[in-house]
Amino acid sequence: MKTERLILRRWEESDAEDLYKYASDPDVGPIAGWPAHRSIDESRDVIKNVFNGKEAYAICLKEDGKAIGAIELKLNGSRGNDLANEDDECEMGYWLGKPFWGCGIMPEAVKEMLRHAFEDLGMQKVWIGYYEGNTKSKRVQEKCGFKYQWRSENVDVPLMHEKRTGHVSLMTKEDWHIIIKHAPLPEK
Repeated sequence: MKTERLILRRWEESDAEDLYKYASDPDVGPIAGWPAHRSIDESRDVIKNVFNGKEAYAICLKEDGKAIGAIELKLNGSRGNDLANEDDECEMGYWLGKPFWGCGIMPEAVKEMLRHAFEDLGMQKVWIGYYEGNTKSKRVQEKCGFKYQWRSENVDVPLMHEKRTGHVSLMTKEDWHIIIKHAPLPEK
């Protein structure tokens, strides 16, 4: 998938060094619920065993094709999906390397993934969440039009071995259509 500045593509083992470059930063993973990577081998293992979902993509700049972040639609029944319970629902997750924060890259990637979810995959709902204190993720969700749903206390964050406060938002196909097309869905 392509946007004005980005390519969203499948992860490759050759991305391990680029992944490590950004995922080893302690400001990136822990706020999203996973520990900073400790080696290129760990990043390679994550590519093989975590970023292997059907809808898991590397976020790459068009100019060089190097992975600078990750975005995924976790389909019903897939690992890491805590929110979507129906086959026409999914949960989105993402992160971006710190040098690219504040450049509008993540909203650009999220909007393309929403288009993909609703137009290509036939989803009716896309769920998304963030942990308390992750103001950057919260802001991306607001910019993209997600509607806040609820707050949960004592949410397990297994990779960090702790509990946190979580916040959940939702984008429906109908809401997305109004935001993108500025019109309601056509009658069936």
